[in-house]
Amino acid sequence: MKRLFALLLVALATPTVLSGQARIPEGYRLVYSQDFTAATALDDFEFSDPAAWRLGRQDGRPALELFRQSRYRPRVRSPFNIALIRGVEVGDFVLEAELLQTGREYGHRDMCVFFAAKDPANFYYVHLATAADPHAHNIFLVNDEPRVAIATRTTKGIDWGQNVWHRIRIERTLADGAIRVFFDDMEQPIMEAKDQHFDYGRIGFGSFDDTGMVRNIRLWAPGLAPKRQGFFR
Repeated sequence: MKRLFALLLVALATPTVLSGQARIPEGYRLVYSQDFTAATALDDFEFSDPAAWRLGRQDGRPALELFRQSRYRPRVRSPFNIALIRGVEVGDFVLEAELLQTGREYGHRDMCVFFAAKDPANFYYVHLATAADPHAHNIFLVNDEPRVAIATRTTKGIDWGQNVWHRIRIERTLADGAIRVFFDDMEQPIMEAKDQHFDYGRIGFGSFDDTGMVRNIRLWAPGLAPKRQGFFR
């Protein structure tokens, strides 16, 4: 009985492990994390328009904030507001972060997550929006032409709410081309796709043409690809 009581005390004192963290594949390691507490946090990012981004705060916690529209027009139809992590390129990965949408409510109210980004006209992105249609709330491929929806399964949309932080998780494996997107519920993906156009590339955040905030970024991968110099220039 004493031993059982002792084990119970240990269990109660042990911090809860988030379900997503418990599913980090064997051989993966944490290759990047960012909580935006350092004044130099913005130096970790390359922006489509640096003037549209800043370090912000919400609920007393710091975050990366997209506070206005970028003065950037991509060569092919794709998102305008992009912040890519510098010096980190991955193929297989698990990404977790928290997102806050700060724009008005309408069908395409969105935030985006970018991955396998090679250059301004070659990348994938997840578009998380209020309502799904052929150009919203899907996984998109930008391959030297305007974005194309590639999700094999998605939902009708999401409820961003007002001043509500949401947790996202994206899983990607190169061998089978699988892409899985989770939103708040880390057990059931809201989007899935299979595509093998791109292997390694950069990871980033932003919006097609709205505003929002990002915090608590964590990226796990089995390894890194060689670094590229510059992206938007």
